[in-house]
Amino acid sequence: MNTEFIREYCLAKTQVTESLPFGPSVLVFKVCGKIFLLMSLDSMPLQFNAKCKPDLAFELREKYCCIIPAYHMNKIHWNTIIIDGSLSEKLVLQQIDNSYYLIVESLPKKVRANIVY
Repeated sequence: MNTEFIREYCLAKTQVTESLPFGPSVLVFKVCGKIFLLMSLDSMPLQFNAKCKPDLAFELREKYCCIIPAYHMNKIHWNTIIIDGSLSEKLVLQQIDNSYYLIVESLPKKVRANIVY
């Protein structure tokens, strides 16, 4: 799994945009203007921040050493996922999906109605 794979996976989701608002080293993905994933372009190994339900966030951190509280984010709701080969692709993609859906669910009902997923 690499940067381009994650980028394409995120951009394939409905109403997702990408930008570099924090400079050239952090790629940000938003759905309807709200951030759901931040990916460091300079980190080795690759890593990204994804939103997560608090109970699940803590459970994942306890179970996997490559999932840690997110840097520069609310550590109750955001995890950093380090792509070091210890997580399955399925679990990594689930974290991206969960983050996307949490943000979509937080959008106003009128906006949410235009999102097909």
